[in-house]
Amino acid sequence: MNVSNEKSLIVIGGLIIGAIAGLLVVAGNPANMGYCIACFIRDTVGGLGLHRAGAVQYIRPEIIGLLLGAFILSIFRHEHSPRGGSSPLTRFVIGFFVMIGCLMFLGCPFRMILRIAGGDWNAVFGLVGFAAGIGAGVFFLNRGYSLKRTYRLTKIDSAVMPVIQVVLLVLLIAAPAFIFFTKAGGGPGAMHAPIFISLAAGLIVGAIAQYTRLCMVGGIRDLILFREWKLLLGFVSILAATFVVNVAVGNFHPGFAGQPIAHTDGLWNALGMFLAGYGCVLLGGCPLRQIIMTGEGNTDSAITVLGLGCGAAFAHNFALASSGAGPTMNGKIAVIVGLVVITVIAVVNTFYKKTA
Repeated sequence: MNVSNEKSLIVIGGLIIGAIAGLLVVAGNPANMGYCIACFIRDTVGGLGLHRAGAVQYIRPEIIGLLLGAFILSIFRHEHSPRGGSSPLTRFVIGFFVMIGCLMFLGCPFRMILRIAGGDWNAVFGLVGFAAGIGAGVFFLNRGYSLKRTYRLTKIDSAVMPVIQVVLLVLLIAAPAFIFFTKAGGGPGAMHAPIFISLAAGLIVGAIAQYTRLCMVGGIRDLILFREWKLLLGFVSILAATFVVNVAVGNFHPGFAGQPIAHTDGLWNALGMFLAGYGCVLLGGCPLRQIIMTGEGNTDSAITVLGLGCGAAFAHNFALASSGAGPTMNGKIAVIVGLVVITVIAVVNTFYKKTA
C-alpha cells in the first residue's frame, strides 16, 4: 500500500469513527462522550463493583467491542501475534498513572478530541498539556528509552482478554444481582446507547483502529520526531466528522462554563493530560491503542489495560477523580506523584539500563 492510499484510508477511517462517536451521543451516551476509553473503563470496573461511585457503574459494550473487533480483524488479516514480557509490571504502573491523569482531566485523548468537537474549550488546555507531555516522553525516546524486548507467547495467553470480554458481555446482558448499574438519572453511568448498538459501534471502531493503526499519541510523537502527519490526520478527521454531526443534531455548544462532565480549571486540565501524554508515549500508545494491541495478542498491552482499570478504581475509591466542580486535593497530589514516578521510570530505563 503506498503512502497516499494509506493516508486516505486513515482519513476515511477517522471520518467514520467520528461520525459513530457523534451518533452514539444521539443514541444515549453522555454528551461529548460518544467514546471515552478512560471513562468507559472506569464505568466498567464500577459495574464490577471495584469502586462504589454509584454515578459511574456500567459495563460498557464499546470497550468489549473495541477489543473483540481488533481481535477478529487481526486474525482475519494474519496479524494476530501472541507476545509479551516487556517490563509488564512497569507498564501496569504507568497505565495506573495514565488513568489518574485522564480522570483529572475527565477524559482520555479520544474524549479530548470529542470535547473540542462539541465546543468544550476547556479541552484545548488538555490538548496543550497532552502535546507537552508527549514532548517530554520524546526527550527520553531520543536518548534510548526502552522497556526491553517482547517474546513470543502461546495462543492461550493472547486469548485470555478476548474471553474476558465475552464473559463481560454475558454478565451485562444477563444482569445478575452482583453486577452494578447506575440507576436512571443517577449520573453518566445511566446514560448509554442500547447494548447492541454500542457493541456494534465498538466492533466497527476496533476493526478500523486495528487496520489503520490510529493512535493520538503516535500521531503527535511522529510529528515531533519525523514531521510525519499520517496518524494525526485520523484524529483531525475524527474531530471534523464529530463536529459536523454535533452541529447537525444540535450538540455543539461552544464555551467554557457548563460543559458536560468537565471542569474549568485550565491548569489541572493541562497537567492531567500532560501526565497522560507523558505516560502514554513511554508505553508506546494511547489507551485506545493499548486496547487494540491487546486484541492483536500483545499481553503487555493487556497488563497496561489492567493498570488503567486499577487506576480508575483507585481514583474513585480515594477521591482522586475530578468532577464538574473541579479537581480534588487528593487528585492534585496523585498527579504530582504520577509525574515523579513516571519520570523516575523514564530516567532509569534511559540512563541506567543494564547492558547484556
